[in-house]
Amino acid sequence: MSEMIIYGASMSPYVRKVIAAAMLKEFDFKVKSLGMRDPDPEFREASPFGKIPGLRHGDYTLADSSAIIHYFEALQPEPSLLPKDAEALGKVIWWDEFADTILVSCGLKMFFNRVVSPLFAKQPGDLEEARRAECEELPPILDYFEGQVPDADGYLVGGRLTLADLAVASPFANLDHANAEVDWARYPRIEAWSRRMLAEPYFKGSVSREQAFFRKVGHEVTGRVG
Repeated sequence: MSEMIIYGASMSPYVRKVIAAAMLKEFDFKVKSLGMRDPDPEFREASPFGKIPGLRHGDYTLADSSAIIHYFEALQPEPSLLPKDAEALGKVIWWDEFADTILVSCGLKMFFNRVVSPLFAKQPGDLEEARRAECEELPPILDYFEGQVPDADGYLVGGRLTLADLAVASPFANLDHANAEVDWARYPRIEAWSRRMLAEPYFKGSVSREQAFFRKVGHEVTGRVG
């Protein structure tokens, strides 16, 4: 069988999402850990603009987390992460977009400036940008999602696990890593649901390794998830 390689570090919510999907599909794969714009030629062939994740499956290459998961779905239809019903599929695509362009975009302002810049780039982050994201941008996002999230043991679309759940749950690990100050008493449904999702086997390994790395380098995290 063709070798499957996922390029990128699971600290990226996009990479974490793809790893979770590959685990659910029970693919035989390996992760080659590297960061954005890494010059590795095989990675850049898979992701020409240097964004993570990238995928190599034999001679086939692909970039973008959502595109990769759609490829996974066609390659191995079961267990399905994309519903066949038109309305349900539309909702899954919406939640994937909500996660990728709204929730992740906000969270990365905290994660990059508080974690990536000081730990990996060895330079101070823009803490004011992180504060604005935490105090001004994040609350309206969570206010919306609290009214949409299911019970702690539920799923976002159709009463079963889909790409929607993988996409939206993954960024909550980054909020935790960035020590985002969230009034969880105001968002009890989000807290219960996100904690359960990130403790599932398809996320737990990635989150645990990330937390272990942060302990090793002396970066304290809240430990709320995982």
